[in-house]
Amino acid sequence: MSDPRSHYTTVLDRELHFIEWGERGRPALVMWHGLARTGRDFDDIARALSTDRHVIVPDTIGRGLSQWSPAPEREYCLDFYARLATGLLDVLGLSTVDWLGTSMGGLIAIHAGANPLKGRISRLVLNDIGPQTAPAALERIRSYVGKPPRFDRVSELETYFRQNYKPFGFLTDAQWRRLTETSARRLQDGGITTHYDPKIVLQFELHPNENNLWPQWDALDCEVLSLRGAQSDVLLAETAEAMTRRGPRCRLATVEGCGHTPALNVPEQIELVVDFLSAPPQAPNGRRDRP
Repeated sequence: MSDPRSHYTTVLDRELHFIEWGERGRPALVMWHGLARTGRDFDDIARALSTDRHVIVPDTIGRGLSQWSPAPEREYCLDFYARLATGLLDVLGLSTVDWLGTSMGGLIAIHAGANPLKGRISRLVLNDIGPQTAPAALERIRSYVGKPPRFDRVSELETYFRQNYKPFGFLTDAQWRRLTETSARRLQDGGITTHYDPKIVLQFELHPNENNLWPQWDALDCEVLSLRGAQSDVLLAETAEAMTRRGPRCRLATVEGCGHTPALNVPEQIELVVDFLSAPPQAPNGRRDRP
């Protein structure tokens, strides 16, 4: 197991930050984070899977250490994120990859997998997201994303994260502290806030069609595992069930003890991903291919 390496590259004239785990040349796995999060959310599962994989974990434009967009109205949307993802894979010389996407990271994969990355995503793990997001959850997310909090102390920000991300499930004190420290930035007045551009909320206001990705879902040609938090208000049970009946007809696994989204930080959750990515390929009808 190699140590993580931090990199910066320019794609479509925007600087992207990404972390690599494992050795290049091994099977490639992209891990893409959620709307207001950063790639550091994947530290635990990336370390676990990097023993035999090359893991690439980007920060989306406008988040973490990636550049903030100078044209947020046009660029904070799935189409531009998918183009950035395609460019990143091209820069790294990766013709095909597996993909693990949490929330927005899964939406990017659905959109890209039906368009610029069609045929280049072999297996896809969707972490508590699907082609349609519950309207009430959209409104809840929209209400806080565009108004990031301001605190005087990092400890106050940690308290905020513990409450806001309680549906993630069980995190140790050390994991909450890491989540906070990798999601914080100082303001000019010395205050502390979340590490993303508040203008990412424009995705909801200017690109409302992105809440209906059923056409893209039906066009996917990769194997898919859908993880759903048992108490999720984002991926409703009826949507998850519909995903198993159309398009790639994904496999569905319910993760108990959490909502939106499972943190993928405990052995039981990590094993769900490992088992799926390590299983023999499936035929289009859902049966295992025989050698």
